Amino acid sequence: MARDKKLPAGRTGRILKLGRLVGGIAGEMVYEGASQLLAGKPPRVSDLLLTPANARHLTERLSEMRGAAMKVGQLLSMEAGDYLPAELTDILARLRESASSMPREQVVNVLQNAWGKRWEDDFEQFSFTPLAAASIGQVHEARSKDGQHLAIKIQYPGIRDSIDSDVNNVAGLFKILRLVPKHYNITPLLEDAKLQLHQEADYLAEAGNIAEYQRYLGDDVNFELPVVDRSRSTAQVLSMSFVPGVPIETLVTGPDSVRNQIATRLLTLLLREVFEWGLVQTDANFSNYRYQPGQGRIGLLDFGATRHYPTNFIATLNQLMSTASRDDFAAIETYATELGYLRGDEAKLYRQGVCRMIYTVTEPMREKGIFDFGRSDLSRRVAEQAISLRLHQRYMHLPSSDVLFLHRKFAGTYLLCARLRAQVDIGALIAPYIK
Repeated sequence: MARDKKLPAGRTGRILKLGRLVGGIAGEMVYEGASQLLAGKPPRVSDLLLTPANARHLTERLSEMRGAAMKVGQLLSMEAGDYLPAELTDILARLRESASSMPREQVVNVLQNAWGKRWEDDFEQFSFTPLAAASIGQVHEARSKDGQHLAIKIQYPGIRDSIDSDVNNVAGLFKILRLVPKHYNITPLLEDAKLQLHQEADYLAEAGNIAEYQRYLGDDVNFELPVVDRSRSTAQVLSMSFVPGVPIETLVTGPDSVRNQIATRLLTLLLREVFEWGLVQTDANFSNYRYQPGQGRIGLLDFGATRHYPTNFIATLNQLMSTASRDDFAAIETYATELGYLRGDEAKLYRQGVCRMIYTVTEPMREKGIFDFGRSDLSRRVAEQAISLRLHQRYMHLPSSDVLFLHRKFAGTYLLCARLRAQVDIGALIAPYIK
């Protein structure tokens, strides 16, 4: 767990923190430039911007601010990382793993606003050390006097009111520091980030997502979802039953049969979410899965980023995957355009490159028999293809938010299966869903 840092709750405080960040980076540039001049080396601006010290400053300040400032960095890392400079990708990737937590006094203030000044009277035990801290809030374990074992998600103060300004300010920061290629338009991603963050910052909406997901999941004994305690939940505090388990990565050292079984269940669940329900929990972060060894069950956490997918979108995705299974590149281009990967005015080489990358990504479903995640170099090959598209930067654009968040789910699930070194017959799992 990262060290406690008081969150700047007001807009002025958050803007000032970004201002100090810019000033600090500028100071580092002056110092580094002078050092290089004294050493007889003409400094380049790009080298001065992305020094190790500046990378550290940028990562630390965005981590301390949390909220939209941190989330934009995370989204850029996950959705556009292969197209961005390696130095920036490294900075942003660190944000996926780092978040400072609120100090005790700030936690108390949030809970007093939600439950009243004597809120602690209702609890037998409340741990002020968070179980997890992320971009929007942090989670605490507690036991109520009426016998409930709870996980309480507490939103950072001021986050909801600062979303739009934070996104705009961070976008401006990246522009000032020239951290995004000039031909790469991140405006759609930023606007989608605002919408998604507003949704994630409404904990009552997340409570509704949990209930809806549970209705679809039904009595599937392979998974456990938290149950929302409505009496203790508000838009900023979400109280849920505590879902026990160990980090799912601990299965890495487990028997092959268990790892393969768990990976198969996760992949089956993903296909049901997309092709049967049209309701997808789009954040496949490893920390959102808990393994329960006694029952062989998987606990599912964090439903703030749950998205509904329209029937026509799923139908087009189905067509794209079906044509990819038949090596039909002309049809791949048609459906890739419908889904927004292509606009239709790109150079032929760029269109071919995008279609080839889509074909490569869908390789596991064409595998005859077992696909070995642990031995596959698929991630490396896809990254190499994405990097090669940088030669055509003027054509690059982001597809819709529906596509981007589905990417996050697919990629996260793939990486988890690779971490588990799972072996799964993906072709058999997906056969019922493609034509």
